[in-house]
Amino acid sequence: MRKLAVGLAAAMAIACAAPAAHAQKKYDTGATDSEIKVGQTVPLSGPASAYSSIAKTQAAYMRMVNERGGVGGRKINLIQYDDAYSPPKTVEQVRKLVEGDEVLLTFQIIGTAPNAAVLKYLNAKKVPQLFAATGAARFTDPKNFPWTMGFNPSYFVEGRIYGQFILKEHPNAKVGVLWQNDDLGKDYLAGIKAGLGDKAAKMIVAEASYELSEPTIDSQILKIRDSGADLLFSAATPKQAAQAIKKLYEIGWHPIHIIDINAGSIGAVLKPAGLEASKGVISVGYVKEPDDPQWANDEGNKRYLDFMAKYYPDGDRNSSFNVYGYITAQLLVQVLKQCGDDLTRDNVMRQASNLTNVPLDMLLPGITVTTTPTDYRVNKQFQMAKFDGEKWERYGDIITDQAKE
Repeated sequence: MRKLAVGLAAAMAIACAAPAAHAQKKYDTGATDSEIKVGQTVPLSGPASAYSSIAKTQAAYMRMVNERGGVGGRKINLIQYDDAYSPPKTVEQVRKLVEGDEVLLTFQIIGTAPNAAVLKYLNAKKVPQLFAATGAARFTDPKNFPWTMGFNPSYFVEGRIYGQFILKEHPNAKVGVLWQNDDLGKDYLAGIKAGLGDKAAKMIVAEASYELSEPTIDSQILKIRDSGADLLFSAATPKQAAQAIKKLYEIGWHPIHIIDINAGSIGAVLKPAGLEASKGVISVGYVKEPDDPQWANDEGNKRYLDFMAKYYPDGDRNSSFNVYGYITAQLLVQVLKQCGDDLTRDNVMRQASNLTNVPLDMLLPGITVTTTPTDYRVNKQFQMAKFDGEKWERYGDIITDQAKE
């Protein structure tokens, strides 16, 4: 009888312990009861240094979160290294983050080529490459790269939308394409051709690529002008997009000019190029313009402006780069919250790939974030926009791309 009682007591102890065991905290390298280590590389210097304000906004956002108690009582330790937008440097710095700093995940590594340089390494190490700052198709490929999720709208899809826009609004256009010679430019080029369909070969009269290291793109612009093109699509990053806008103005060439979403910052691109020179430029958008009067009483915009005033007062609150930094940081925090006490790399990716209609403060009304384990695309909704010399004017309906690439 005594043995039976002991046995029952033991069984009850195990049963009582089961819920506690089930609720145990789970950690991988980079997470503890008090800290979550997150790492990123950003171009604080070099040809793409205009993007550095993104990282500064993200660091400020984490300061705000930490000041408010962190996520689940854990402070976010955001470790940032300069890679100068140089892929070899990215490799060096990401290895340092993973093997030296031992981060739980990487977040918002900036740029297509830098992300491509560490794609296979991070997947082999099973370290999340979360919300990579690129829209190249390879970064939304869960079948082949399950540890990588891009944030930016797909360059291919965006290019396809421009092609469809041209067919509808400018069916007789002679199209010239300026494109950056990497995955970014190649995806845009493929996208616009897909949008133009069987008319692409006839409508595209010139293509000119450039290397990111080239000091100017003047010769490429002259080549496209001399082809007889009357519509220019610049698949370019900020520096070269600004150069293109400025050069068109200087030589008195006035084609319809479409720039990609990466080059849409008024502060980093259009002002340096000249606001008058930028007038009439066309692009797409998915975020609110902070200074647009229509958002004056918008709660999300108010939260963003309050954040900038308190945590990043030196930053340009109207910069699209800073808006981008804010919403990417906001989404990371959402994923970490969903992880709860299971801060493993597996669960980070599980939560990131199971987002349902997540609202972010600065997304346009009607746009939310939804992902699934088979569709890693975070942003697949757009609205057309034209620059009026002071601000972007949105027009038309929200365009949602339903097709999985």
